[in-house]
Amino acid sequence: MTQMAPSGPIYQAGTLSGNPVAVAAGLATLKGLSEPGTYEDLEEKGAWLAGELATAAARRGVALTVNRVGSMLTLFFTAGPVKSLKEAQKSDLTQFRRFFGGMLEAGISLPPSQFEAWFISRAHRREDLEFTVAAAEGVWAGWR
Repeated sequence: MTQMAPSGPIYQAGTLSGNPVAVAAGLATLKGLSEPGTYEDLEEKGAWLAGELATAAARRGVALTVNRVGSMLTLFFTAGPVKSLKEAQKSDLTQFRRFFGGMLEAGISLPPSQFEAWFISRAHRREDLEFTVAAAEGVWAGWR
């Protein structure tokens, strides 16, 4: 640590570095994650949402691959599988932009890049996930 400013020549900073509110939030998150059933709940929500989105896309004739690990998922507008950067780059970015804009209009805020993941939390209720699927299907219905 003697190399770090103010003692040394290396400057390190971050938006929340050393912020007591950020530390308290991190500790509260870790406490919540240690509650029994947390990961099972997140796994169930992630699996349900991924499956329902894939089904809705298929109903609307949209080529979609959903990659998921637990409660983290990414939609790729391409026929799958997507297991590499090269395969991910086959995604239709025009469709992603249309989807992103349509979801935003429906009240769903998503990561603005095709290559970012969605994160589901314990705060998301089944109704929230159902609303998300309905919004996605509504967007895809308008593509015809």
